[in-house]
Amino acid sequence: MEERELQIIQDRIGYRFKNVDLLQQAFIRRSYSKENGGEDNEILEFIGDKALDIVIVQILTEMYGFYCSECGDFDSENDFDEFCCERSEGQLTAIKSKLVEKKTLAEVISVLKLNRFLIMGEGDKKNKVDNEEAVKEDLFEAIIGAVTLDCDWNLKEIRSTVEYMLEPKERLNKNNDENYVELIQEWSLRRFKELPDIFTGNSSYDDENMCLRIENEIRSIPKRDSNISLINSEEYFKTHFFSKLRLQGIDKVFVGYGRSKNESRRDVCKLAYNYLKKNNMLFSVRNEIENPNVSEAINQLETLARRGYFSIPTYDFNVEYDKDGNQVWECDCHIKEYKEHYTHKSSKKREAKKLAAFKMLQFIITS
Repeated sequence: MEERELQIIQDRIGYRFKNVDLLQQAFIRRSYSKENGGEDNEILEFIGDKALDIVIVQILTEMYGFYCSECGDFDSENDFDEFCCERSEGQLTAIKSKLVEKKTLAEVISVLKLNRFLIMGEGDKKNKVDNEEAVKEDLFEAIIGAVTLDCDWNLKEIRSTVEYMLEPKERLNKNNDENYVELIQEWSLRRFKELPDIFTGNSSYDDENMCLRIENEIRSIPKRDSNISLINSEEYFKTHFFSKLRLQGIDKVFVGYGRSKNESRRDVCKLAYNYLKKNNMLFSVRNEIENPNVSEAINQLETLARRGYFSIPTYDFNVEYDKDGNQVWECDCHIKEYKEHYTHKSSKKREAKKLAAFKMLQFIITS
């Protein structure tokens, strides 16, 4: 791997390696080592799988567990601090399984576009295995394994990396707040087909005199940002991390702060999202469909639904007969979020559905 590639990967996982050879090994498939010699990433996968389990169990224990001196039924003058939990063993197992399942870990690797750095043998390249969920899952675990060895099993460092990549708490609390990191990543991927440039730094700023140092440090990473204006979060002080975000086409650099890497990254993404919203730069329904038309209306409505604008449309059918005994199909198109519904009749069932969908599509685009 080139030094620039190793730097990009470290930026995206939120961890700086003392031994970058371990990081590179995490990306080496067995197919490559069999053809070229050297070690592969399979042992790192094993280590990462176990380390990931420990971290997730620790996070779930903190989220749902607590100590209580009133839960026991002891006839004693002494208080017993027993460990209690809001979730049962079965529930915790299900939550943990969901967080570390193949689909979830593969999704993280896809979003961060780390699978493109995989080092593979010719057979794997030919079969394009870097796009397979199982391969992405293995890569996630191998990266955690490499971090685990590099930090000598420092649980704080391992957890920090897992939280930065996987965002387990945000996934579990997804319905409670906007996921600004995900929103900004999606915006950048759709607009420019690449992830935004986010850099996270670690410092301690305890008084107002450090504010100038913050901005000087941020401006210096990278140097090309030195002449663009800064948009800062107001939370400058008593924080230990800052995140810098750059979006293509915008002559601003956004800077957020937090008591953890994730908090600073969420802060800067929220700042950028609000900027895009204020300046009418977010995607809207009008941006999504370039050519609304009858023949594609059903698929176009479903595309909008899949992107989260509204629920999947439903269609109700009724058939009647005209005076000559010919079938007349009536289709009614509904979307849960709208009071309006649109109906069309045709001698063909499919045609009635297309036209009803097109009426609904026109309403949504123009409303």
